[in-house]
Amino acid sequence: MVHLILMRHGQSMWNAAKLFTGWVDVPLSKKGIEEAISSGTEISEMQIDEIHTSTLIRAQMTAMIVMAQHSSAATPVFQYDSAGGNENQQKMNDWAQIRGDDAKEVIPVYVSWKLNERMYGNLQGLNHEKTRAKWGDEQIHIWRRSYDTPPPEGESLELTAARTIPYIQEIIIPSLNEGNCIFITAHGNSLRSIIMHLDDLSRKEVLLLEVPTGQPIIYEMVDGKLQRG
Repeated sequence: MVHLILMRHGQSMWNAAKLFTGWVDVPLSKKGIEEAISSGTEISEMQIDEIHTSTLIRAQMTAMIVMAQHSSAATPVFQYDSAGGNENQQKMNDWAQIRGDDAKEVIPVYVSWKLNERMYGNLQGLNHEKTRAKWGDEQIHIWRRSYDTPPPEGESLELTAARTIPYIQEIIIPSLNEGNCIFITAHGNSLRSIIMHLDDLSRKEVLLLEVPTGQPIIYEMVDGKLQRG
């Protein structure tokens, strides 16, 4: 059975500190590492042919820790897209090629900023409680949970969906249709927008959607459509 596994990264150090993170590139906390290990054990027998992750280290750490628990002997190998890139990107692409015949099976790892967390703008790095004290609970709730109202200089969920959903439609779905089982590690809001699309949620319904850290959400391809497993 062809399947898609979605996973929000494990708890990050700024999740633990209750700071707005967005695109600030912080690693997992000790708890986040433990969550990734636990989830990796849970899905260790599930086939994975491709891995897709964001550019942010907390998502990449989660993916690699999960795969370290996997029963497959295949090695996750990051792929570098030099199309339209600079000289350094071209060098990474050229020099990262596998030359020898001794390498065992590999699982390609694709990195895209389109899977990154919602950018929180001027809130990034601010403490949740202090921010509520300054702007009030209602305003913070609007910034965090409304569909189309972004925080100052940041992204709304609507803007996040404008980059995540095309990635699912143009990259992920065609690969699933070719029979590949895919594992995506991303973020609370990028995954909320993706789940909204896959589950056909309304704007009101998605506001109530919670995506826990470090827990797999599994879809199966049934008659050409993705359904929760």
